[in-house]
Amino acid sequence: MGLNRHLRLSSLRLLYTILFYLALPVIALRLYWRGIKAPAYRLRWRERFGCYQQPYPQGVIWLHAVSVGEAEAVFPLVRQLQDQHPNIPLLITTTTPTGSARVTAVLQDRVSHVYLPYDVPDAVARFMRCFKPRLAVMMETEIWPNLFFYCGKHAIPLYIINARLSEKSARGYQKIASLARPVINQTRLIATQTDEDRLRFIAIGAKPDKVKTLGNIKFALDIPETTLQQGRQLKAECFSGRFVWLLASSHLGEESLFIDFYQSLKSAIPELLLIIAPRHPERFADVLKLYQQQQLTVVTRTSGAAVTSATDVYLADTMGELKMLYAAADVAFVGGSLIPRGGHNVLEAAAVGTPVMFGPYMFNFKEIARNILSHQAAVQCQHNDDVAQTLLALYQHPEQRATLSRNGLAFIRQNQGAIDSIAAMLNAAISVPEQAQT
Repeated sequence: MGLNRHLRLSSLRLLYTILFYLALPVIALRLYWRGIKAPAYRLRWRERFGCYQQPYPQGVIWLHAVSVGEAEAVFPLVRQLQDQHPNIPLLITTTTPTGSARVTAVLQDRVSHVYLPYDVPDAVARFMRCFKPRLAVMMETEIWPNLFFYCGKHAIPLYIINARLSEKSARGYQKIASLARPVINQTRLIATQTDEDRLRFIAIGAKPDKVKTLGNIKFALDIPETTLQQGRQLKAECFSGRFVWLLASSHLGEESLFIDFYQSLKSAIPELLLIIAPRHPERFADVLKLYQQQQLTVVTRTSGAAVTSATDVYLADTMGELKMLYAAADVAFVGGSLIPRGGHNVLEAAAVGTPVMFGPYMFNFKEIARNILSHQAAVQCQHNDDVAQTLLALYQHPEQRATLSRNGLAFIRQNQGAIDSIAAMLNAAISVPEQAQT
């Protein structure tokens, strides 16, 4: 019976692997297509197949963060691990070029960094031979059958931290439970953000003793005072006399809505200045063209041009400056939430002390959205018509903005502590091989 079950599981993973190999030409074409607007997607493509052109340290602590949001969240944990294990090299992998750029900008040469290899056996094996991880740490919902199988086969302690699983994703995994269950049980432990996430992981086959709720490390925000000062300086020197409304991490479809919002508000708030910070850098030129076609006066951040009383829109066509822009804003609207993308992290704005607005589609941050609203630390707009009205109310009632700011800062402080718990858990796993080597 046991042999039959093992063969059945091996067959499922083999089928998954064959399908992944068959999909590789399509994946490569998509990478090339995305590289037309964002050339970074065409660079370092060999890393995605586990092929490297330089030597890297081995015996690494390896952390995987998909993109910018996960990378920002993991930076405080990286610093703790470096402080506690200064002689062990760290490796950070990402999937997107924007995540890669953020890792390089913040951590520079203090860690190694490559793209995560595609989940096919030869690419995974080359990656593992190159780095020989002593510990593997995945952020949030990264579950890869071949990668997880390799970790289990070679006794590499594997953790999923800050783990979250939506109802929709849980239903999807339940449909392939015969494959998902043995994959997730290769983990040493799954540290979930909430009890709801914990129950969903158990429902898709994780053993209850391998799942523990340790909280959300995105509350452990690292916002240097210099960043806040730069934002205040930008407001004082470039946006003086303007009421600044920031649309952060915007997506296609949201920028056009904000044209209508801005035009409907301009008569009531003549000093209104709209800052647009698109989520993806390859869209900077498209957003600029969109606003210029509407006869709006746009100043781009990279141009260095002065913002005058005639400026309507300030386009933040840079990466890695969102926290600073929050500090320069009077009110922030966090994008990805007016269209069904699932929203983005609202905690950075709250941690800066900027009043936060967001739309109805927050299913990727459901728990955070619910809690920040219950603490009266943000405002959710259920309909497009609510957005301009809410902004106008906040403009007319500065005391309400002050309350949102104060409650937001308190909400962040009350929910910190997950980093310490997760670091302690990982330290226990790291100390075993360290002792074995002495």
